Amino acid sequence: MEFTEWIRARSDEQLRELVSARPELITPVPAHLEGLAARAGSPSAIGRALDRLDRFTLAVVETLAVQDGPSPRETLADLVGRALAAGEPEPALGAALDRLRDLALVYGPDDALDLAPGVRKALDDPAGLGPPVADVFRHHPPEQLDEMADDIAPGTTGTGKERLAAALAEPAKLLEEVSGEARAALDQLAWGPATGRVPNARREVRVGSARSPIEQLLARGLLAATGEESVTLPREVGLHLRGGRVHRDLPAAPPALEGTARDQELADRTAAGQAFAFVRVVEELCERWSFEPPGVLRTGGLGVRDMKRLTTELDVPEWVAALAVEVAHAAGLVAQGGGVDGEWLPTTGYDLWRVRSTADRWVTLALTWLHMDRVPGLVGERDERDRPLNALHPDLRRTAAPVVRAAALGVLASAPGLAPSRASVLDRMAWQQPRRRGPLREQLVEFALREAEQVGVTGLGVLSGHGRALMASAGIGPGAEESARTRAGKAAGSKGTKGAAAKAAVAVDPAAVLAPLLPEPVDHVLLQADLTAVAPGPLTSELNRWMTLAADVESKGGATVYRFSDASVRRALDAGQGADELLAALERHSATPVPQALSYLVADVARRHGRIRVGTAGAYIRCDDPALLDQITADRRSASLRLRRLAPTVIASRTSRAALVDSLRAMGYAPVAESLDGDVIVSRLDGRRSEGPAQTRSVPASNGLDPEVAAAAVRALRAGDAAHLARREPVAAPDGAIPRGPATSTITALQDAIKQGVRVWIGYLDSQGNATSRILEPARMEGGYLTAYDETRAAVHRFALHRITGVAGLS
Repeated sequence: MEFTEWIRARSDEQLRELVSARPELITPVPAHLEGLAARAGSPSAIGRALDRLDRFTLAVVETLAVQDGPSPRETLADLVGRALAAGEPEPALGAALDRLRDLALVYGPDDALDLAPGVRKALDDPAGLGPPVADVFRHHPPEQLDEMADDIAPGTTGTGKERLAAALAEPAKLLEEVSGEARAALDQLAWGPATGRVPNARREVRVGSARSPIEQLLARGLLAATGEESVTLPREVGLHLRGGRVHRDLPAAPPALEGTARDQELADRTAAGQAFAFVRVVEELCERWSFEPPGVLRTGGLGVRDMKRLTTELDVPEWVAALAVEVAHAAGLVAQGGGVDGEWLPTTGYDLWRVRSTADRWVTLALTWLHMDRVPGLVGERDERDRPLNALHPDLRRTAAPVVRAAALGVLASAPGLAPSRASVLDRMAWQQPRRRGPLREQLVEFALREAEQVGVTGLGVLSGHGRALMASAGIGPGAEESARTRAGKAAGSKGTKGAAAKAAVAVDPAAVLAPLLPEPVDHVLLQADLTAVAPGPLTSELNRWMTLAADVESKGGATVYRFSDASVRRALDAGQGADELLAALERHSATPVPQALSYLVADVARRHGRIRVGTAGAYIRCDDPALLDQITADRRSASLRLRRLAPTVIASRTSRAALVDSLRAMGYAPVAESLDGDVIVSRLDGRRSEGPAQTRSVPASNGLDPEVAAAAVRALRAGDAAHLARREPVAAPDGAIPRGPATSTITALQDAIKQGVRVWIGYLDSQGNATSRILEPARMEGGYLTAYDETRAAVHRFALHRITGVAGLS
């Protein structure tokens, strides 16, 4: 049975499973099933499908790949059984074959199993075996092959390559002729890799003149020279050395996870605490950047000094600060803005995110982290040019990052209540996807496990309940494929069934799972006589913003300690708060009376606040108290400001207004900036926003295909295939000649086809003048061109009218 016919014979449910497991096959949807079969055999599509296979299933494919053609299931079971480290091939073999048929990598009945077209070619060295004799000697001169065949197979007939292939198909006799050193060299290549390096490998050596072990092997064809210094072990010889086994110690099941057992309830509470803390870190980050945004580097990203300052302000390790920055940016909460040079500012989407519940805010951040292609763990490392990788740098993208995160969490999901070790997770992932291995992947796994704990998806190394719900909502983890197939089957049913399927497919809301575990926010603080305030728990969002504005965080932990100072009170006054308003807010939110020392501090700072005003000259200082201006001009620290007295109440400076305000504050004064109209400029904490997205970015599910899309694609494929099979043949095709005729009759025939909506067969000259034929469905004709659907290429094209040689009808 041909592969295309096998695809055509699949049921609708099986086709839905195929396109759901391999969504790249319907991007875009082919015109018919023949096109689907052709796309399934393309190298890129086969490579993606093979990358999804586990170690045992891939070994089944490799076992079939070394066979010359279709193989019965009994033969395959025998070969796989020889390679197993323990146990029988069933039922693992049956499950593997079902999986391979679902992916259209293996087709045919059990008595004639074969690989889909292109799979053998995609496996360059299946199971570490070299190419067959016919391929490995294809570049050798015919006369050299004849000489080798005369030496090892005298008296046989045929070409040199054929005689050599026949002799090497049973190489036992040839192996007995070589020395022990030569046999040892072959044993080193037997289990792969099948290539080696030797000097002067292409020299011609006859059996009678061979001296060294390598010369003995080359002369008998047991090794083939594939380069000046490279040799390859032919596949037939390798299989003989392996004793007929394709693999050695093949595991039929994934390796067991090893780690520490944890109480699931404790892990959930720990993860919930981490989730709450991560949301607050992102919120504090955005609030600080609202007031003091860092600049954007010329190469993009966040400067090292800004990152270190942020790490200090947030009181977290640098990698945690980098994680918060990257997730906030990927979620659309911060973006570049602020003029020509650029600054990193919160977006209006942050304001929408901030008013939502803590659980909903966490879901947004966690889904963003799960799906983003940026790798915060690389911050601080250096690229291939030895340049540092900063946070928000464009070079932090890695397309494999979301796939690795999903795979690592999938491993954790398979072991509830267990905190597996990093090595155990890597071993399991190496078995699940053996073709996706390498140093970068191991590094990404380490980052994923560390970041999952920090974000709050895991607790004490165990996947939390809300983390499991998050994975289910994203369509990843154990059982995701079965759930997708079930939804696909339901989506293909009646309209009433669709409604039931939609209700059945609703996943548990991760926010609903997390919410009961989060600490209840408090709306009060405890003011103390030493100018500090103690928050007995996590504050409400609004109170937390207000306290961050009016006081500085002194310590964090179970209770956060804030300290009031001249600078913090002045910051609140700069943001538009009045002294009375500030004291009233303290009384409203404090469970204890406002200490007298704090009242005096607020009153004293408010009395001095705004007495000095700074405007634009370069800049100027204006004050109604001449004695205070005398004090400023007499201060040695003001020498760098280059001040000049213009009037008893006005001093001019050549520095900018912002620099002048900062310098005076550093000298201990409390100036305020004023506009050209003399009005006080109020710097509100949330007054600066970038022109980024107005809402947090939606994160699409990274796994699987929507069941309704899969069902619709299969319906379109069936309809297109029916039309393709029923298409009429050209009526004027004697001896394969393409249509030809006068230009006037050609134009008339095309106009009639457009009016009647029928298909036609045309002759067409390509850009090189070669005559081709096309079956078209004309749509319109204008400007010397015909726009039509080209059934031959399953796409809409424009055809130059002067290149159309003629038109014929279809029977």
